[in-house]
Amino acid sequence: MDLLVIEAMQPYFSEKFFNPSSPYAPAVAVKRDYREAKSRIARVLGVGADELVMTAGATESINLAFTAAGGVSLISAIEHSSVINSAKARSDVRLIPPMKNGRIDPQAVKKLLTPDVSFISIALANHELGYIQPIEEIAEVVRLERMRRQENGESTPLIFHTDASQTAALMDVKIKRLGVDLLTLSAAKVYGPKQVGLLWIRPGVKLQPNIVGGGQEAGLRSGTENVAGVVGFATALKLAAKRRSGEVKRLRGLRDTLVKKLLAAFPDMIISSDQKRSLVNFLNISFPGVDAERLVFLLEARGVLVATGSACAANSGTRSHVLAAIGLGDTAIDGSLRLTFGRLNNETQVMRAADEIITAVRTEQERTR
Repeated sequence: MDLLVIEAMQPYFSEKFFNPSSPYAPAVAVKRDYREAKSRIARVLGVGADELVMTAGATESINLAFTAAGGVSLISAIEHSSVINSAKARSDVRLIPPMKNGRIDPQAVKKLLTPDVSFISIALANHELGYIQPIEEIAEVVRLERMRRQENGESTPLIFHTDASQTAALMDVKIKRLGVDLLTLSAAKVYGPKQVGLLWIRPGVKLQPNIVGGGQEAGLRSGTENVAGVVGFATALKLAAKRRSGEVKRLRGLRDTLVKKLLAAFPDMIISSDQKRSLVNFLNISFPGVDAERLVFLLEARGVLVATGSACAANSGTRSHVLAAIGLGDTAIDGSLRLTFGRLNNETQVMRAADEIITAVRTEQERTR
């Protein structure tokens, strides 16, 4: 977490550790702080605070969003596992194939948007490739399908959700501009606390609670409010908005420096991230014939932390379904690294990381000859 986020949260672990649902004055003051934090989040996103439901991270937000699903859900084949598994748990699922660069073509959505589809979920930016999807164009496809259904007297609703978890640190996420009905965000992705997230709900969209109890969050997410977490989320989002422009430029420079150095050493390296259309802090690369899991451990021993695919896929020991969906073969997938850059990284670290990656890859290439 950002140190300023920790500072903002600290009082709510100690002298302000009151239950915001209690009636006495200090608790009422904490409830006021909680509501103000939600209002600050809402202002950054350009929505009303009463349209936000705070959750324990993005996965819970996504699960809550899918309570609007029924019948058939349409999702991209490169969604995060929380979207894929939520869809499977709630409805029949159809997958939208991506293009080779990871783009979800609005015309592909239109083709698969049959009259029985009631729910669509496509991430604003992919969690492995960083590709920024044309959500506004897809929203227009959804709008036209709604009009068609209305004109033909069809009663099947159509709800559009986007998981924007990867984006808020590096994109201006003004929700109304996107044209979606539901949107997920995670505090952890903007240097805020883990296990804090939100679901924005367009007025008029009906959901069912996954957690019942005291009726907090408009009855959609019962449980004592995580005041410290939401205050931290609000602080983190405000800092991200303030720093975004300079940080995008800086991280793009770090990524491009790393790519240039790695390509000079390995001209046949595969770059799966579309660098013109992806978040600037993402780089997915592949060294076919090299075991990327071995690279992870070699690099960790040298103080360089990298990943293979998403953290969830790595923990389950499975190949990345995202890379498979964009057409990479098993050899390329097995040699793929997911590199991300952040606020704490600098050019000295990136240059050293490049040297260590080059050494590790060459070591593995020699070993397998």
